[in-house]
Amino acid sequence: MYQNQENNQVSETWMIGKKEGAENFAFRYYQLSPGSHSKKEQHPYDHGLLVLQGEGEVLLGDKTHPVSRGDIIYIDPDLLHQVNNTSEEPLGFICVIPARREKEGKIVWAEEGIKFD
Repeated sequence: MYQNQENNQVSETWMIGKKEGAENFAFRYYQLSPGSHSKKEQHPYDHGLLVLQGEGEVLLGDKTHPVSRGDIIYIDPDLLHQVNNTSEEPLGFICVIPARREKEGKIVWAEEGIKFD
């Protein structure tokens, strides 16, 4: 769990990954408290999101799109992105990423200016 700049909580649960024997992907669940958002980031791999509960917005590049339960979002490699909970209820989504993310490239947390090689 981490707190964003507004001091709202974002929980991250690794559901499937290397520990479970997954060689090609990782499966995570995020829950954003009302008014909260994920980190704004970009990285050299694509991934997908499935919204399970709540409503909000997803920033993809320079465009913002509404999202709600059942929506599936594809995020291109190197595309700046962020999920925002704009509702009064928790926003929960699954994130599927390639396993190679741990081996390749860097992740840039845009809002903090931190780079991980």
